[in-house]
Amino acid sequence: METIAYASQQEIELYQTALLKKQLLYLAEHSPFYKRLFAKNRIDVLEIQSLQDLQRLPTTSKNDLQRYNDDFLCVQAQEVIDYCTTSGTLGAPVTFGLTEADLDRLAQNESCSFETVGVKKGDIVQLMTTMDRRFMAGLAYFLGLRKLGAGVVRVGSGIPQMQWDSIFKYKPKYLIAVPSFILKMIEFAEQHNMDYKNSSVEAVICIGEALRKPNMENTVLTDRILAKWDIKLHSTYASTEMGAAFTECQHFQGGHVQPDLIITEIVDSQDLAVPDGDCGELVITTLGVEGLPLLRFKTGDMVRKHSSPCACGRNTYRIGPVEGRLQHMVKYKGTTLYPPAMHDVLAGFPEVLLHQIIVSSNEIGTDEILIRLATEKRSDALMNAIKDHFRAKLRVAPRLEFCDFDVLQQSVFHPLSRKPITFVDNRQQ
Repeated sequence: METIAYASQQEIELYQTALLKKQLLYLAEHSPFYKRLFAKNRIDVLEIQSLQDLQRLPTTSKNDLQRYNDDFLCVQAQEVIDYCTTSGTLGAPVTFGLTEADLDRLAQNESCSFETVGVKKGDIVQLMTTMDRRFMAGLAYFLGLRKLGAGVVRVGSGIPQMQWDSIFKYKPKYLIAVPSFILKMIEFAEQHNMDYKNSSVEAVICIGEALRKPNMENTVLTDRILAKWDIKLHSTYASTEMGAAFTECQHFQGGHVQPDLIITEIVDSQDLAVPDGDCGELVITTLGVEGLPLLRFKTGDMVRKHSSPCACGRNTYRIGPVEGRLQHMVKYKGTTLYPPAMHDVLAGFPEVLLHQIIVSSNEIGTDEILIRLATEKRSDALMNAIKDHFRAKLRVAPRLEFCDFDVLQQSVFHPLSRKPITFVDNRQQ
């Protein structure tokens, strides 16, 4: 199905500008937070006449969302029919109230995302992420697949045996999963002599972890999976705040933007646009959201924009992999590091069963890194090999510490967390 993504770039920009003007008028009328922001900065939204004019407006952040959460809501409580939460920078979670129209929009978003991958009506998709705990992603995937007319096998996260039982029984063509868990499923299948290579699975829509490096080459994790299993791995990147997803097509050159749902900017530390292909912070403006729309919201995610033509025929730009979160940036021995780069180094060692990166401040206020490792066997040779690999790839080697698998597992897979905790930041903010 052809959408606005196949129109010319000029037509896309005009289309987005019209939607932006509509969203600004909506904010000026219904959002207590943005009403105050516009008044404080003497902003007349009618003067915003182009996408470029967005830079005349101030940015907002998750701190604003946490401090004034209720003031961002643009509808009465009785119009909210679903509540989702995301983690906050100041401790308590941030609540997003969704209206009926917002849920329809969420379904449309994921339906288009799945079509980008190649999912069609009648295909069976195994959902390997939670729908509970006020988690938006699982709900969005379910709504999108339902709208598309695909069959959904809602297994949830974890438990390799249950995942394989469902795959062999219901024969899904696609999985939605965290890529490192796919590797664990492969290992489980090999240990139990399962014929996984001849299963029905043709592709995995991967969430939560990067499949590509900044230059779009495969990460070590991706190569390890593909070396074992001849399937396609598509990246999809989204967040609760965005209410939109960036999903890879069959050419695997970054996630396509959905121009009817979101406007993005990639900015430097001064909130100025960076050149295409340079790394910067992703700033988003949601389109068509009723409950809790956001204007120039700083996500904290460091990404690159790719505007070169895509062979799939869409004229939308793509967003590359998340190279790190601004708040997770580590300055270690003069080198700037982000957790995804460290995770990828460790992915090159099959002996490492589980790991957790812990960052803290030392007595002089600089960053220290400790990586806890659970391995099949402990040896000085393995420890030295990992350190050498860190030096070769990232120029520095953090402190490493072996840990019992059961102990580390309890820390990484904490029962109160919806995601594995592989990065812990103990620095004083």
